[in-house]
Amino acid sequence: MSDSDRDAASSAAVLDELFATIESRKEALPEDSYTASLFTHEKGENAVLEKIGEESTETILAAKDDDLDELTYESADLVYHLLVLLAMKDLDLDDLREELRERF
Repeated sequence: MSDSDRDAASSAAVLDELFATIESRKEALPEDSYTASLFTHEKGENAVLEKIGEESTETILAAKDDDLDELTYESADLVYHLLVLLAMKDLDLDDLREELRERF
């Protein structure tokens, strides 16, 4: 495997690593974890849905402003909160991958 192939594989693994961390926080619910707080928040799922709405709007505004750094930052926030929602619904990245594969 070439260095560029290893870099690509490592970059692709970041979503798996992030999702594994989200699942771990969902299970352990450490008190000092923002992720765990999303699973225990009194508004529960609605809190995450509100964050997805907020991050979607911020992503759109960054794209319209052609602010690529902000677009990258807000896109990461959006993806993170989407992964939390998937975990809340007992879905995982394989479910998402399968759906995406079926589309092309």
